[in-house]
Amino acid sequence: MKYPIALISSLIILFLTNSTFAQNLRITPEQLKQELTKQIILDARTNDAYQAGHIKGALNFPVNLTYQNNSINGKIAKPAKMQALFRALGITKNSPIIVYDYGDMVDAARLFWVLEVYGLEHIKILDHGYDYWLSKDYAISLENTTTRKSDYVPTLNHQHLASKFTTQLATRNTNQVVIDARSRSDYLGQTSTAKRYGHIPTAVHIAASHNLSISDGMTHLKPINELKKLYKNIPKDKKIVIYCAIGRVSSMNYLALRELGYNVANYDASWNEWGNDSKLPIEKATEHP
Repeated sequence: MKYPIALISSLIILFLTNSTFAQNLRITPEQLKQELTKQIILDARTNDAYQAGHIKGALNFPVNLTYQNNSINGKIAKPAKMQALFRALGITKNSPIIVYDYGDMVDAARLFWVLEVYGLEHIKILDHGYDYWLSKDYAISLENTTTRKSDYVPTLNHQHLASKFTTQLATRNTNQVVIDARSRSDYLGQTSTAKRYGHIPTAVHIAASHNLSISDGMTHLKPINELKKLYKNIPKDKKIVIYCAIGRVSSMNYLALRELGYNVANYDASWNEWGNDSKLPIEKATEHP
């Protein structure tokens, strides 16, 4: 049977639009050392930490600025706030960006996810982070980096952002998988940061900490081959929705899944919204899945 060229073209476009591909989303300290002037480098640590010393040329973007109010839940900061921040840091949608934290990857991964939600496409994480950079005696600075302002206009990429509503839909859709990135005790309903205990229905458990390993006393994201083993039971052809307490540590799962080529969204308000809403269903597990 012959199909019209227009139909074939439409199918190809649809495939490319809804597909993600495995890619290396990390840069080694050794590589960054050679490319310091070619990137916008974002330090996700606090301003105090930044002032005490940072990678030469880095700009400070404290991860707490990515929240509306992280004492309530993890909802992502609104477009007006992000526009002002991006413009002040000279960020555009096409900027090549490197993000780092101390090396535990939690804050760097959260900032990475937020940048992707706000339309940026050329972002990498500094593997091992600032502590490793220091241990190698690579160039640091105590001076604030200055930059030209940009004319960034925010656009939200909803493919990477899950909400309470879309997460509810995911629990009822066999073509989607929900992953709980919290601790085992939280997943089992033994502990909780919200009023209720348990987990979102249908959710499987892959703790954020499982994405990390420690070598030479330093924490870093596991190599790709180990991440593949961690997620081997998660189908590549399904949309993934992940959550934790406030969309922070689940950002590590987001980063790992993005690197493996999954179509994944992070539920920003996470359990601190779901677990405090008595209208939403919950489950409790009796044993580790």
